[in-house]
Amino acid sequence: MPICTLIAADSLESGNFSEARDRLAEAGCIPNAFDWLAKGKAVDISFAGDLADARTALAGLEDRFDIALQHEGNRRKMLLVSDMDSTMITVECIDELADYAGIKPQIAAITERAMAGELDFAHALKARVALLAGLDENVLAQCLRERVQPMPGAEILVRTMTGWGAHAVLVSGGFTSFTGPVADMLGFHAVHANALEIKDGRLTGALAADIVDASTKRAVLQSAAEMRGIDLATTLAVGDGANDLPMIAAAVSGGGLGVGYHPRPQLAQAANFSVRHNDLTALLFAQGIKPHAWAD
Repeated sequence: MPICTLIAADSLESGNFSEARDRLAEAGCIPNAFDWLAKGKAVDISFAGDLADARTALAGLEDRFDIALQHEGNRRKMLLVSDMDSTMITVECIDELADYAGIKPQIAAITERAMAGELDFAHALKARVALLAGLDENVLAQCLRERVQPMPGAEILVRTMTGWGAHAVLVSGGFTSFTGPVADMLGFHAVHANALEIKDGRLTGALAADIVDASTKRAVLQSAAEMRGIDLATTLAVGDGANDLPMIAAAVSGGGLGVGYHPRPQLAQAANFSVRHNDLTALLFAQGIKPHAWAD
C-alpha cells in the first residue's frame, strides 16, 4: 500500500494533517490509517491510489513540508550511497581550500555552476584544481580541522542504518584528504573520491588518478548493490547537485529512494524525495523509523 510521510520543519498541526488527507482524497487517493512517527513532527498516512496522483495533489504543501511518497514494502533500505560536500558535510571543500588560497569567489562561482548542471563536471573540476597549484599541502589538514563539519543528522542517519546492517558508501567528486576522515567520523564503510596530486609538499594543480564524476557515482551504487546482493529497491542514494543525478536516477528507476538534499532544480526533477526543510534525519522518517530507534 502507498504511504505518504509528511515531515514538518517545526511543528505539524492537526490542520496540516487534515489538509494533506483532504488533498489526497480529492485526487482519488483515499486515506486509510495514519501513524505518528514523532508527534507533531512526522506522520505516515497510508492511502489507496496512485503515487503520481498523490504527488501532484500534495505539491502545494512542499513549501512547508518535506513529503515522501512510496510503497510500503522495502522502506527500510540496505544500501546507502551518499555524496559528501553540501550533503554529509556543510561545506564544499574545494571552495574552502580556495579561501585559504585567496581565490574563493572565483572557484565558488565555478562550483555553483557545475552543481547546477551548467558546466561539465570533469572539466570544471580540472579547472578549479588547476587554480590551487602551489597551495601548501598542510592547508588540507587545516581546512579539515577548521572548516569541515558534519551536516545535522548525518551521523544519526548513517549509524542508524548501519546498525540494522545496511552498507554505507561515501562517493564524492571531492578529495580523499577529506572523504576518509569524514567517513570515519560518520560511520561509512567505503569511500570513493578524487586524489589531489602533491609534490614537494605542494599541490601541483592536477589530480593523481581518474576523476570520480557523475557516471562513477552511478556505477558505485550499481556495483555495491550487485556485489552485496542488494535489490535496488532497497537502496537509498542522496546528494545535492547535478553530478549526483545519475545515481539518484538509478536508485529511483530501481524502485529505491533517490533523495535530493536541498537540491539544485535539475536534481530535484530526478529525485523521488526532496528534503528542503529538515536535516538528514528526514531520511529516517522516510524509512518509517521513529526517533527512539535512532542511533545515539
